[in-house]
Amino acid sequence: MRYAYAITSALLLGGTAVTLASQPSIMAAQTAQNEPGAINADAAPRIGAPMSFADMVAKLQPAVVNISTKQRIAAANAPNPFAGTPFEQFFNNQQGGGGRPREGSSLGSGFLISADGYVVTNNHVIAAGAPNATVESVTVTLADQKEYVARVVGRDAASDLAVLKIEGRNLPFVRFGDSRQARVGDWVVAIGNPFGLGGSVTAGIISAVNRVTGNPGQQAAFDRFIQTDASINRGNSGGPMFDMQGNVIGINSQILSPTGGNVGIGLAIPAEQAKPIVETLMKGQTPQRGYLGVGLQPIDEDLATALGVERNQGELIRSVEPGKPAAAAGIRQGDVVMRVNNQDVTPQNNLSFIVSNTPPGTRIPVEVLRDGRRQTLQVTVGTRPSDEELAGFQMDEEGQTDPDAMVKPQENAPAGVTVQPLTPVIARTLGFEAATRGVVVAATDPNSDAATKGLRRGVVIVSVNRQPVTTAAEFAAQIAAARKAGRPSVLLYVMVPRQPVGTYIAINLD
Repeated sequence: MRYAYAITSALLLGGTAVTLASQPSIMAAQTAQNEPGAINADAAPRIGAPMSFADMVAKLQPAVVNISTKQRIAAANAPNPFAGTPFEQFFNNQQGGGGRPREGSSLGSGFLISADGYVVTNNHVIAAGAPNATVESVTVTLADQKEYVARVVGRDAASDLAVLKIEGRNLPFVRFGDSRQARVGDWVVAIGNPFGLGGSVTAGIISAVNRVTGNPGQQAAFDRFIQTDASINRGNSGGPMFDMQGNVIGINSQILSPTGGNVGIGLAIPAEQAKPIVETLMKGQTPQRGYLGVGLQPIDEDLATALGVERNQGELIRSVEPGKPAAAAGIRQGDVVMRVNNQDVTPQNNLSFIVSNTPPGTRIPVEVLRDGRRQTLQVTVGTRPSDEELAGFQMDEEGQTDPDAMVKPQENAPAGVTVQPLTPVIARTLGFEAATRGVVVAATDPNSDAATKGLRRGVVIVSVNRQPVTTAAEFAAQIAAARKAGRPSVLLYVMVPRQPVGTYIAINLD
């Protein structure tokens, strides 16, 4: 299991443990690797390899800053154990100061991008650390230890970027570079504030570009990073990643680690993605992003087989929001989007990323696979609503149905699934609208692939291979047709009680 950690550090600085690894004994004839004269430290490095980072760091370090916040955390009163009794009034607000607020703090990094004091950092560096916390002040500390009270100019939670402003003149600053020129294997340097150790410098190489983490907490439109093995820890958040010309090509943001400490997988927001957002925030504006109004479902191996597409190609449309650009252009539930704006849709270049980075109002071609045939639709990109507005449309948690009743699966049931018509009474009982059409699962063979994929009593099957089914006979006929055509699996569109949006499931017929 792996975890993605935002790398903001608390002010508490723990002890540092140093471990020395002993090496096995070697033969007496063997000489030390660093025997005097064995290493020529003055030899010219290979092309592209630095002799030292010292001169470059000396110029860049003054532009890197430490960022700290002061937060007030409101603590709720402890519950009154005598609530609802005649003694309640005697014990109100007598819980030993349980409602007294506490002070909190955080540390992170940032860098100056102008001589008049604009500072770039991560949004999570200056965000409240708890739901009941309020950020009271943000302080920026320069390399010369001079402190400034910072004003938040703009912040964007979706991209995890923020811009601050301090009052100063002739301040040292750095510029963004072109991260599109970065290659795997290039040297990079990270400067930041890990664990409160200001001005720490680490170096490494680019391990990957366009890294997609698949982290559930990361929005798909912004799940694209530069990966490095340069040591990055908590407190490095918001600090710059430099190339060998001293250009900022990334903003250190996360680490992937099973423990929360550095294991050589650091992630930085690419400059090509960050720079336009930073420029928008500096103007006091809100970034505008493209939007289609669809719910997406990744295509796994089973779905790829059922849909007849190659793995890692395209994304499945799970739902279409009425009245939004996709619906207006004729995109339908069950379509597989193969290309958007003349770009292939892949896990590394997904639909959300392409559309989000397309200006609203742009008319773009969208190529879909529908019933085995490709067609191109013209879509006018809309403006992405706020996260609050989207929260009601997206489905995050799996719904759960009641445990299976003692219903024995029918012998030789199609694909191991026993179904019955979905009547209005059953639909209302399951929490669906009375007009919902389909068949409801009565039982599944526990040894079937359908059971493995989560089909159970109460799940409604709306269609099989995109063909609506409303009776057990129609369901069986679609399964039989797939077997006759030699298809190894079928594609079901199902609805689960207490889930607002349906989903596609591919089940094997073997």
